[in-house]
Amino acid sequence: MPDGSAPATRPSSTPAVRNDWSVAEIQALLDLPFPELMFRAQAVHRLTFDPTDIQISTLLSIKTGGCPEDCAYCPQSARHEESVKADRLMAVEKVLEEAKKARAAGASRFCMGAAWRSPKDHDLETVCAMVEGVKGLGMETCVTLGMLDTQQAEKLKTAGLDYYNHNLDTSPEFYGEIITTRTYQDRLDTLSNVRDAGINVCCGGIVGMGENDTNRAGLIAALATLPTHPESVPINLLVKVKGTPLGDAEDIDPLDFVRMIAVARITMPKSRVRLAAGRENMSDETQTLCFLAGANSIFYGERLLTTPNPQAQRDRQLLARLGMHTTGVGLDTVETAQL
Repeated sequence: MPDGSAPATRPSSTPAVRNDWSVAEIQALLDLPFPELMFRAQAVHRLTFDPTDIQISTLLSIKTGGCPEDCAYCPQSARHEESVKADRLMAVEKVLEEAKKARAAGASRFCMGAAWRSPKDHDLETVCAMVEGVKGLGMETCVTLGMLDTQQAEKLKTAGLDYYNHNLDTSPEFYGEIITTRTYQDRLDTLSNVRDAGINVCCGGIVGMGENDTNRAGLIAALATLPTHPESVPINLLVKVKGTPLGDAEDIDPLDFVRMIAVARITMPKSRVRLAAGRENMSDETQTLCFLAGANSIFYGERLLTTPNPQAQRDRQLLARLGMHTTGVGLDTVETAQL
């Protein structure tokens, strides 16, 4: 709206997809009374998705640690005290064994993460073989490998890759406080290369890194003004890891996190909004509010790369209590930072 106020009307039909959201509009949504914000988010959610459906993915770290980047939240950075020990890229056969286990457990999508600034050509060839193998099992594929150029994105597409994860992390204004080894434009360029190659985009950010309300609105604005909204939008709650610059960050109000979920749902009505890292520290009640706010995807398993994730049994029990059903239930075998 021209004056930055939140929309006065509530959605009554299929929500229009906008790519022109302003930070002021998004801030106005974040500032709404909580019951009103939740109502609007749930109303939008019901127009596009089954409100009782949760999509579940699996995640495997195929190469852990030794990353040259300095992301302040990530224990995989080689620049941080007590960083995760660097491992070599997994063998294709081992990855396919894990994918088969995930498929047997009901997974429909298998995600693979590598702690790189960007993949080397010979490593990319190996990852392409992994993608082809997982596709051969009848599963959807997703990878996160760092920055990609046009040719690398096209190779992954040829291999059959369905989704590429590359987060913006935070707002453009706060970004320099978190990462100095790659620019915001570097991230946007990778997203553009992925989109141009015809690969679905998984892109979100992290809440709780010391950002203010304007920075949070700026993150949602950056995502919601991409030429095409990401098909998947993971919203992470910072997992504080000893030895990283954010290891002693202050906790945030859980309701502020729920507000981010709700505004992501309103501004990106056709995207899957995913609860990603940080669920281990959320109560069942907070997660339930996130589902009511429009979150309809989670990672399932005991770890998210190098950070804890609620155990599968706890997830199953919560979803059963809520009377919700799942799409692609799987086994998350994980090992990297916020995804």
